[in-house]
Amino acid sequence: MLIRFKKSFEKIAMGLLSFMPTEKDIKQLQQTMKEYEENEDWRLYLWKEDEVITGIIGVQLRTESIVVQHISVNPSHRLEGIGHKMVKELQALFTEKDIEPTEHTASFLQKCQDIDS
Repeated sequence: MLIRFKKSFEKIAMGLLSFMPTEKDIKQLQQTMKEYEENEDWRLYLWKEDEVITGIIGVQLRTESIVVQHISVNPSHRLEGIGHKMVKELQALFTEKDIEPTEHTASFLQKCQDIDS
């Protein structure tokens, strides 16, 4: 299930975000975390199953859409459908908004759409 980011999950969130190509540099990663903590239009969600956090999805809320900026799954839990589950639950949370990708999340979101078609 998706849970909203809390400061107590910061190290886990940073670890998962560091798998994103744009977040390899520690200063960039710290800036991204600061943006998620301070900007009310940026939301970070963690995926939790059986008390274990295995994935993360970060979005920017816009008037008519949600932009998926980050999506990452712990490498030891990949190919289990966790990323797809996160996107589906995000769609259920924001039914009135379209989901849009960034250049870094576009290919994954396209795969999710192909699965659902």
